[in-house]
Amino acid sequence: MTRSNIWTKPLVSLVVWLIVLIVVFPLIWMVLTSVKPQSELFRIPATFWPTRITFEHYQTLLNETLFLKYLRNSIILSTSTTLLVIVVAVLGAFSLTRFAYRGRERIALLVLTTYLLPSVVLVLPLYLMMVRVGIANSLFSLVVAYTTFALPYALWLLRSFMSSMPEELEWAALVDGASRLGAFFDVILPQAIPGIISTALFTFIVTWNEYFYALILVNTDEARPLTTGVITMLVTSFNIEWSLLMAAAVAMSLPLIIIFVFLQGYLVKGFATAGVKG
Repeated sequence: MTRSNIWTKPLVSLVVWLIVLIVVFPLIWMVLTSVKPQSELFRIPATFWPTRITFEHYQTLLNETLFLKYLRNSIILSTSTTLLVIVVAVLGAFSLTRFAYRGRERIALLVLTTYLLPSVVLVLPLYLMMVRVGIANSLFSLVVAYTTFALPYALWLLRSFMSSMPEELEWAALVDGASRLGAFFDVILPQAIPGIISTALFTFIVTWNEYFYALILVNTDEARPLTTGVITMLVTSFNIEWSLLMAAAVAMSLPLIIIFVFLQGYLVKGFATAGVKG
């Protein structure tokens, strides 16, 4: 082994860990700021470690603000959007991969093109349509809006995943007497579980963190999610509640971190399998 090969692996590891540290450092600072006493937030020079750990900011956030209401709205919004997107995407992907009809590939391409459209192009038509229908300024309007950008990617991802499944298993079920719908539930759906979970996780994360549509389409506390509610509540023209803002950011991140930790295996498997074909 040459001298250059001996030093290559440690140098690569060092660079990777430096990149990880740069990425993770804002998160560490956010957590430490959320448990610092108010008197330490603007100390000069700034201190990295808190001299005393306190959870008073979390208590204030939960007891004296509308954080829990915004949290409830975000849970309802993200869960409803994810369920709607998964149901439609699974059926649509099955249609695009198992049925032969004119324009099938063109439809798939148009679905992907829809996902590539910028949000600012769609927000005005969506708002006008919701006002005319009478669902504006509600959680349901956000579910509809979030579906417009989450569904195309979910449909494309599940299409790629289902196209990698062998059709022979489905034909074998049909030969054994199963109906097309029975073969779908007994053969296709169990194999698609990793792809469905990874797509659902992606959809949930995107809708949980979405800000632009929520800012434009909703202006009442009854329908605001966390992304816009926390900013409206803690950031004003004259003051920013940094301690509460950091505590809210940590609390907003915890559900995603917990979900990702338990489902990361399905996420990697789903994306890896979807990349085989499509």
